[in-house]
Amino acid sequence: MTDLPREIVEDPDMGIVLSDGCRLSARVWMPKDAGAHPVPAVLEYIPYRKRDGTLPRDELMHPYFATHGYAAVRVDMRGNGDSDGLMADEYTQQEMDDAVEVIAWLAKQSWCSGTVGMMGKSWGGFNCLQTAALRPPALKAVISVCSTTDRFADDIHFKGGCLLGENFGWGAVMLAYSSRPPDPALRDDWREEWTRRLEAEPFLAPVWAAKQARGAYWKHGSVGEDYGAIRAAVMSIGGWADNYMNTVAHLVENIQAPVKGIVGPWVHQYPHTAVPGPRIGFLQEALRWWDRWLKDAPNGAEDDPAYRAYMIHSEPPDASPAHRKGHWVAEADWPPSRARQEVWALGPEGRLGGRQEALHEVIATPQHLGLNAGEYFPMGLNAEMPGDQAGDDALSVSFDSAPLGGGMDLLGAPALRVTLSSDRPRAMLVARLCDVAPDGTSVRICHGILNLCHRDSREHPAPLRPGEEVTVDLVLDQCAYRLAPGHRLRIALSNSYFPFVWPSPEPVRLHLTAGELHLPVHEGSHGDEWTFPAPEMAAPWRHRVLTPDHAARRIEQDLLTGEWRLIVEEVGPECENLDHGLVTRESSHETWAIHPDDPTSARSEIRRRQELSRGDWRVETEVTAVMRGDAQALYFEAELIARANGEEVARRRWEDRVARQFV
Repeated sequence: MTDLPREIVEDPDMGIVLSDGCRLSARVWMPKDAGAHPVPAVLEYIPYRKRDGTLPRDELMHPYFATHGYAAVRVDMRGNGDSDGLMADEYTQQEMDDAVEVIAWLAKQSWCSGTVGMMGKSWGGFNCLQTAALRPPALKAVISVCSTTDRFADDIHFKGGCLLGENFGWGAVMLAYSSRPPDPALRDDWREEWTRRLEAEPFLAPVWAAKQARGAYWKHGSVGEDYGAIRAAVMSIGGWADNYMNTVAHLVENIQAPVKGIVGPWVHQYPHTAVPGPRIGFLQEALRWWDRWLKDAPNGAEDDPAYRAYMIHSEPPDASPAHRKGHWVAEADWPPSRARQEVWALGPEGRLGGRQEALHEVIATPQHLGLNAGEYFPMGLNAEMPGDQAGDDALSVSFDSAPLGGGMDLLGAPALRVTLSSDRPRAMLVARLCDVAPDGTSVRICHGILNLCHRDSREHPAPLRPGEEVTVDLVLDQCAYRLAPGHRLRIALSNSYFPFVWPSPEPVRLHLTAGELHLPVHEGSHGDEWTFPAPEMAAPWRHRVLTPDHAARRIEQDLLTGEWRLIVEEVGPECENLDHGLVTRESSHETWAIHPDDPTSARSEIRRRQELSRGDWRVETEVTAVMRGDAQALYFEAELIARANGEEVARRRWEDRVARQFV
């Protein structure tokens, strides 16, 4: 049984001084009587700025844990927010070493009982798993949301060995995010610290893009290298609208420590606030996990089903759904014993199912296929999820089943085995599994991507030999989906998928001669097999909206040149924090352009602006980044401009050329 809500106190800038003298800034909430009655600590450790960046979500979560008998500790990583130091890259050894030191420091505090939990989403979901693998003695449990076990296979850089557009997109984001100064209200030396950051700021997109095989760089921080290293109890959470959905299955299947998994319909957000609904009482689930493993409360959390998933039901395509129809299934084991493998042949004339026959299909899709793919990790309802796939299906080589009289349930990862040849040494294969309604609309259930240079090895990719037939296996993403009676199942194949994936260096023709689709067909599920509590949260942050937000997302074609463009505009609200007076605003504008006949025409330009002010103090950073390519290389340019009270204080430029070895 959890403690009854307790009166709490907050410290906005608790200093944690590391062994090398670097001071990390922590915002800490804890019960007022923790000094007399010590409590476990729960750590969230990320680079996204506790003073303004994640403050709205922090306010909903961390005080809630504190009122229930925990010290909730939100730390700005080295080189970010109000902390000292510089950040060189993501998931560095320095980052991990700092986390281990922070945990040891927390465990020794007079207000801490000596046990620590660690939680996080995305970056924080990654590093809590990575830290758990280092086994700091005080760390007893973690909750990892929207994370990965393999930094090469399932992060924003590469997927199936293909270079993701998000590699460039996130590189531009981090250049903007990490270049902001500390808050002068907390640090008198903010200007000096800001100058040091601006002088050392890295542009990481070309660094990541250059590492085109799964070598030591990507193995570092990939906990799938040694699942046995994790001894802390792990709760893993993902969302079907996010592209980190595979992690939950990997962890539940492979970790020997206590582990549970939950996958809902959500985007890249915590599930008590995420869309599409239904949302769940994530904070209550987390509290139950902490109570069991940090307080030894006999609440039976270890006996919950191994894997709980929301099975989405057929409904019309929608890139901004506020809610998805479906029901919760609860699996006692993983892989699920209630799922069996069915093999469906890819047949002539676009037939899916029936007997195996030879194929004579050519996959040579236009380069603008994929404009309705959605974001790698959508955040909300700005049409960031995949829309109607019928247009991309029409440009693909598609295979359709007969109408499914009784419908079909899927739970697990579909897989495709195909025999094909290529007329070029570098090529990709993209497979989209879709639910096709009687009216012809198409909903993407899941997808898979394979750089055919990685057909045999991610660590040692090799070019194709033009004209040589190869048989390759392509595992699609995990899914939980119920097709309605009368709907058809479609597998749509392409060798382009822009801007989700950066295109091949030259047009490619794939000759498909055989194929089969392996489906994880689930049986025995009727209605909800698990019920989560409704969301509870702490009070939202106190703020005033000075200027409203604005967003736009559109697909355009230039009728003179034939070029297609995806344009994404987001201007966040200008908000004043009513507790400490900081005014914040950020905006971005992205253009992704390509000609249908020319993969080397691909180009992306991203502009981002971050603004902070209070009274007569005002700073801003402005980032412009461009990516393009030719048959031999990828080219990256970026410019960072920093201003204080309208005066330019720094300007930096980057120009990088990355050789195309396997992409």
